[in-house]
Amino acid sequence: MSTPTPEETKARTASVFNTAADNFDHSALGFWDYFGRKTVDQLSLQTGAHVLDVCCGSGASAIPAAKAVGPSGLVVGIDLADNLLDLARAKAERRLLKNILFHKSDMLALPYPDESFDAVICVFGIFFVPDMSSAVQELWRFVRPGGKLAITTWGSDVFEPANSAFWQAIGKTRPELHRAFHPWDQITDPEHLRQMLNHGGVEPDEVITENRWHSLRSPDDWWTIIMGTGYRGTIERLSLPERTAVREANLAFIRDHGIDRLPTNAVYAIATKKE
Repeated sequence: MSTPTPEETKARTASVFNTAADNFDHSALGFWDYFGRKTVDQLSLQTGAHVLDVCCGSGASAIPAAKAVGPSGLVVGIDLADNLLDLARAKAERRLLKNILFHKSDMLALPYPDESFDAVICVFGIFFVPDMSSAVQELWRFVRPGGKLAITTWGSDVFEPANSAFWQAIGKTRPELHRAFHPWDQITDPEHLRQMLNHGGVEPDEVITENRWHSLRSPDDWWTIIMGTGYRGTIERLSLPERTAVREANLAFIRDHGIDRLPTNAVYAIATKKE
């Protein structure tokens, strides 16, 4: 199997999350909003600040940032998935936020001048590019002296043991779709995230881990998570009978093991550019 080109990878990522948008904001996926707010809180944004949020999804970090910087500030959210951006715009409109803009764009080809933002945020997005350090270097370019870069990524054992059960079910149904490696696996701990940032020319002020549990109200919540995250890309490649088999296996696993919560561990990095 040939390695996909960068353009093919971007198109695939956009397709997966455009499809997953129908479940992305379901209450079962409340971890998006939690980690978005938590990342913004660590930046201590000032009134009037200009913020760039890449891989902004449906606004989990962009909307809290817009509230933090106030009417005199500005937040620009960019993502590859039009459907997620539509969700973000609708949420901003409902909240009467006039200081936030959303655009479809590639984080590696942004049109903004150097040092044009007080803060740049990337929550659960840096691992979508093959060369994460080069992406960090590009994002760092947009940070003003004295400004901050925030990178949040998944920690270890995310969604386990349900994650392993999902891929086991996929392996039994469509072995060629089984995935043993996830892109964030390279940066699931502070040391490796720090190293990746260093290779991009960024020395973080701090890199911290948060070990957190995400509650499941029922086995169906786990299937909703599957349908509203990157797992959806694999599901979309299954026939209806295959999808039904994988769903039933996953629901049975959660039910039979009495699982009512899953780990959603994360690693946060904050860096300040010297003045």
